[in-house]
Amino acid sequence: MPASSLSPRKAVIREITERDVRTPPGSSGNGTSPRISEFFGINTFGVRQMRDKLPRDTYAKLLDAVRHGKKLDVDVAPRVAQAIKEWAIGRGATHFTHWFQPQTGLTAEKHDAFLSFDDGQPMEAFGASQLIQSEPDASSFPSGGLRATWEARGYTAWNPASPVFIAEWAGVKTLCIPSVFVGYNGEALDEMTPLLRSSDALSTRAIELLELLGDRSAYRVYTTLGPEQEYFLIDRAHFALRPDLVMAGRTLIGAPPPRGQQLEDHYFGGIPERIQACIAEVEYELYRLGVPIITRHNEVAPSQFEMAPRFEETDVAVDHNQLVMATLRRVALRHGLQAVLHEKPFAGINGSGKHCNWSMSIAADNPELDGQNLLKPGQTPHQNIRFLAFLAAVLHAVHKHAGLLRAGIGTSGNEHRLGANEAPPAIISVFMGTTLTRVIESIASGKTAASAEQEMIKLGVARLPEIEKDNTDRNRTSPFAFTGNKFEFRAVGSSQSIAFPIVLLNAAVAEAIGEITVALKAELKKTKKVDDAVLKVVRPIFKNTSPVRFEGNNYSDGWVKEAAKRGLLNLRRTPEALAQLVTKQSRTLLTSLSILSDTELESRYHVRLERYIKDMLIELHTMRELVDTFVLPAAFDYSGRLTDSAAQAKVAGIKSIPQIDAANGVGALITDLQKHRKALGAVIDKAEGMHDDLVKQAQLLTSAGADAMESVRGCCDALEQAVSDECWPLPKYREMLFPV
Repeated sequence: MPASSLSPRKAVIREITERDVRTPPGSSGNGTSPRISEFFGINTFGVRQMRDKLPRDTYAKLLDAVRHGKKLDVDVAPRVAQAIKEWAIGRGATHFTHWFQPQTGLTAEKHDAFLSFDDGQPMEAFGASQLIQSEPDASSFPSGGLRATWEARGYTAWNPASPVFIAEWAGVKTLCIPSVFVGYNGEALDEMTPLLRSSDALSTRAIELLELLGDRSAYRVYTTLGPEQEYFLIDRAHFALRPDLVMAGRTLIGAPPPRGQQLEDHYFGGIPERIQACIAEVEYELYRLGVPIITRHNEVAPSQFEMAPRFEETDVAVDHNQLVMATLRRVALRHGLQAVLHEKPFAGINGSGKHCNWSMSIAADNPELDGQNLLKPGQTPHQNIRFLAFLAAVLHAVHKHAGLLRAGIGTSGNEHRLGANEAPPAIISVFMGTTLTRVIESIASGKTAASAEQEMIKLGVARLPEIEKDNTDRNRTSPFAFTGNKFEFRAVGSSQSIAFPIVLLNAAVAEAIGEITVALKAELKKTKKVDDAVLKVVRPIFKNTSPVRFEGNNYSDGWVKEAAKRGLLNLRRTPEALAQLVTKQSRTLLTSLSILSDTELESRYHVRLERYIKDMLIELHTMRELVDTFVLPAAFDYSGRLTDSAAQAKVAGIKSIPQIDAANGVGALITDLQKHRKALGAVIDKAEGMHDDLVKQAQLLTSAGADAMESVRGCCDALEQAVSDECWPLPKYREMLFPV
């Protein structure tokens, strides 16, 4: 059959079967590739480049500012700017931009040329003022009421802790300067400013606790992060034929194929050649940007994959994750693929998350203390007492602020994922593993020995072995699991910026550390030995946080009932989760730590609630369009063919005419769909008339809106399975997830 006579869907299938695999850059004809170490970070002005390009004293001052979280010395800035300009122009960059993260979940940039004029003659110029600060329009980004439409002035400021880099897209090279974004009056309009504030708050309180414990050479405590990124790769042509994927990022309709992930044959399977070429090119781009990707593999669902980086300091890791998502989207197009980062793009199979592996480490002048992970059990009783103190802080934080942590991951996409197909549930709980659970419960029970040292020996934790190797299993159902030397915050959504969830986690832990410090100071007035005092302080915390610790199957219905008995929140829908941002407890936490002012916090709530409403309305409108312009016309076409066939059979005198029953069946499905489509339209009209009350609008959309969409989807999926394959216009699950 000639291609011109094929339906668009059938033509795409034919086209896909004839595509060649694109060879990723860096590969040579003889099958060898350069070592990653030879080009890693080549497009980044990092520590190595700074050391080579800057005068020794300038480099030392810049490094000191980065390590200690200080502002850059004004006298140093001109020399740094000059070195960056020479490096960037030498690499072929023609423009520069302050690269920042507004409250859209994405990044933003405004490019300016290095071009200047001296006595009318063109020249390249880039000074300290251009490096340190820029002024984008602040009125066109989400602000949640922080800025009025006419209040356009805003500022970006360089964050020197995150290296500048050269973005190299489509042969154009642009110097990108990672920055924060604030309003005219200093209000935080971005994701990075609150993150840096939360890091400072945690560091200050952690150092105070460390000093009480006897570790007095620390000058900073920093958090580390390793975000595992899950995503789908499907053919770009299939994506383009699905209005729901284009508009909403997920399939709003689609009947399940006979084969999904039940054979468990995709996970860790061989990566298809075309996919391998795409991922290799993504990695090549990221390595040049200094992003330390170390793992790639097939995930559980068909056409689902994952990449994971090495741990980095949190603000750098947040920047790098944005680069990972942007690079995935861009490079996939070169291979005729589409990277789908939505949390639940396909019903009935695994959704995608972003497992944030989080920990705390020490920066100290003492080389024996410098770099030590506070959540890694040590080799001495004192190190393990310190470990238990900080462990207690994390447990106390999650127990007290579980609702706030749930709010941090509250998005329309994550709403579909949480609690389904190997995603953690909407109930926030902590998994600790057998060994630590035994230790925690023994301490909580109050059956202690005469001293902390004797207690540690009795519990067998005076010299805890490497927990990550043997002493704890992994619980893939837990939203917040201890995995040996870190906590894995598994509930974060795959498409969202990880900055805000980590801001809330940092804040909750900072407060808990501060409370433990206050309690320890009081206890030390009665107990001479610090280690003995620590055990007395953490004992009630371990006891009181028992409701949030759960070692079983978080997916089970039994856990939902058990969690309710324990008093744990089950915030299934996004609007009720987001409401936790503005409770009295949340306000007190974030304002008292100077992470967000009351108005900044209100803005975050309104931005996220508005985003949820807009996402839902886009989905509702898209679904109505799908029904009206794709599903119903296909059903009418097929029904007409059945009717014509039945009429011809009757004229021919055939007695048994099964087409009649088939036509009646399709007709009944069409009638049912039209009824639910009408209800869908009524919800849209009602919701759009409630734009003055965001809370009620969101409540309507998350209840009546979601229910209407589910009903329409049920009808559409039934029709997809009833209508002939020749008549169905949309790519099916089997075609998108199992490419030929």
